[in-house]
Amino acid sequence: MTHQTLSQVPPGHRVRLVSIEGDRLLARRLLALGLSVGNEVEVLHRRKGDVVVGRGGNRLALGHDIADRLVIQELS
Repeated sequence: MTHQTLSQVPPGHRVRLVSIEGDRLLARRLLALGLSVGNEVEVLHRRKGDVVVGRGGNRLALGHDIADRLVIQELS
């Protein structure tokens, strides 16, 4: 079964973060920014793998190196 990463999702789609393919430091960094496994976010903008997501009125910009490590489940 293949998995889809956040950097592959087109704008306007809602996704749930399923796992983080990285070390604890990355998980803690994302948690400090308000993003953790189980969170639902909407992809607002995508360009060359870089992604801007929205959650609860907040926006978070992620570089492609981080977005490629976030395994997601598409909701809509």
